[in-house]
Amino acid sequence: MKVGIKQLPKSQVELTVEVSIFELQPFLTNAAVRMSKDMKISGFRPGKAPYDLVKQQVGEAQIYQESIEDVVKKTYPKAVIEHKLDAVGQPKITIEKVAPGNPLVYKAEVALLPQITLGEYKETKAKKEEIKIDKEEIDKAIEKLQQMRGKEISVDRVPEKGDKVEIDFDVSVDRVLIDGGSSKKHPIVIGSNSFIPGFEENLIGLAKEKVKEFKLKFPKNYHKKDLAGKLAEFKVKMLAVYKIELPKLDDEFAKTVGQFKTFADFQKQIEDNIKKEKETQNEQKFENDILEEINNKSKFGEIPDLLVESELDKMMKEMEAGVAKQGLKFDDYLKSTGKNIEDLKKEMHPQAEKRIKTALVMRHIAKKEKIEATEKDIEEELKKSKEMYKTNPEIAKQLETPEYKMYLANYLSSKKTMDFLKSFSK
Repeated sequence: MKVGIKQLPKSQVELTVEVSIFELQPFLTNAAVRMSKDMKISGFRPGKAPYDLVKQQVGEAQIYQESIEDVVKKTYPKAVIEHKLDAVGQPKITIEKVAPGNPLVYKAEVALLPQITLGEYKETKAKKEEIKIDKEEIDKAIEKLQQMRGKEISVDRVPEKGDKVEIDFDVSVDRVLIDGGSSKKHPIVIGSNSFIPGFEENLIGLAKEKVKEFKLKFPKNYHKKDLAGKLAEFKVKMLAVYKIELPKLDDEFAKTVGQFKTFADFQKQIEDNIKKEKETQNEQKFENDILEEINNKSKFGEIPDLLVESELDKMMKEMEAGVAKQGLKFDDYLKSTGKNIEDLKKEMHPQAEKRIKTALVMRHIAKKEKIEATEKDIEEELKKSKEMYKTNPEIAKQLETPEYKMYLANYLSSKKTMDFLKSFSK
């Protein structure tokens, strides 16, 4: 096998791979066997016909074509390893020459890990922030739970702040109904600030079956850029008004929320939950500050487009999963933002590059400090995962795959590297 290498911009190379006739023989034989399984050749069972008979039936050129995928799968990784290339992602393969009696020649355009010169990583200025919890935060969390357990009572009066109402509404700009700007029997709690400023205030005092028209400007930082700062006309019809009767905050309430003995126990649990959440956020910020500082101290070669595109695809999948968790369809979410996938990718491009640089920094530090996950580490983590999903056979089966073990190895190596970096910052 002959391999030629041509350097391309942005940490990419083009490999020209030539596989000799002799090296092709096993692939051609296997291809002929596969093809003969779907053929009827007198005197031979499917898959047992000799090469020459298969060649007579379909032509040798067709056998060569059938062998291409296997040839590339086998020879491309070998070329990468032999030339010690830090290849990432899937290569772009172009077949240059394939004909009976000739070597097979193909080109593989492949991205390489960008060059990196690590900055000082054992001396960072990152510090953990002090966690503070005030009474107002606890009260707000309890108030949310209280509102969630409130009883809705239909009332025959005009709505007030704190009431829940049902409305029909239309929103237009320049007398044209905006996309998604019409809704029927829409529920809203006045004072929840779930609409643009001024909208909920206009509902106060509007009697049932009455219609009100008014104008408001969308905020300048509104998420739909085509509407930001524009004056809109609103038409609202009041359908129903509900008074929300809130439960009393006492020991009985605490028992209904989480089987607490006293309201004081419930308050303490809320405080602990807020503290844990803040500790998690604080730890994440601490880690991000460390990595950002090291990134800023380090120097990176050009990042291949292929690597950026791969990271953007990963980020899009993460976003889709996040939207799905909120019970929304991704297409509906895109409509609400007034953007398409390409718009989002363009916005996320800087973040994708930053994530790639962070991964490169972690990889190089782990390599330099000889940090890696041991077999024992992986087995212990695997045991925890199995215990967590023991009632879900489908997921439990996936935990045994080589891909999942590889994921664990990378995850644990990153975790160890992060712990190593945090030991130098407090």
